Amino acid sequence: MRVLVQRSKKSSVKVNNIEVGSIDFGLVLLVGFKIGDTEKDIDYLVKKIVNLRIFDDENHIMNKSILDVKGSILSISQFTLYANCKKGNRPSYVNALPAENAKILYDKFNEKLRSYVNTQTGIFQSDMEVSITNSGPVSILLESE
Repeated sequence: MRVLVQRSKKSSVKVNNIEVGSIDFGLVLLVGFKIGDTEKDIDYLVKKIVNLRIFDDENHIMNKSILDVKGSILSISQFTLYANCKKGNRPSYVNALPAENAKILYDKFNEKLRSYVNTQTGIFQSDMEVSITNSGPVSILLESE
């Protein structure tokens, strides 16, 4: 499981020109699953994400978590995080978890995040238009292994 974490000032997601999720301040998560991922991977990354200290404290040092700053999360499914471009120029997605299985894990992931913090999402397997105002910029790639 991979999650690209981006600190955000304001972000939103649209499907068919209709906004389906938005946050004013917090984290945008681009979330991908690979073959073999389980709920154990979700538990590890949820705990890591909600405790990740990437927000500034009073001294402008990244020392606060999403819980400390009372921010929100915008979670976006992103199977392309498992693109393999080693051979040729066309990415291969053979390591990405098939959609029907990935949706189950993605829904569990968001449910667990919601137990800690307000979490908005896009629509799984939709063509989404994601607008991210990355603060910093801060982007951190987390993996469950």
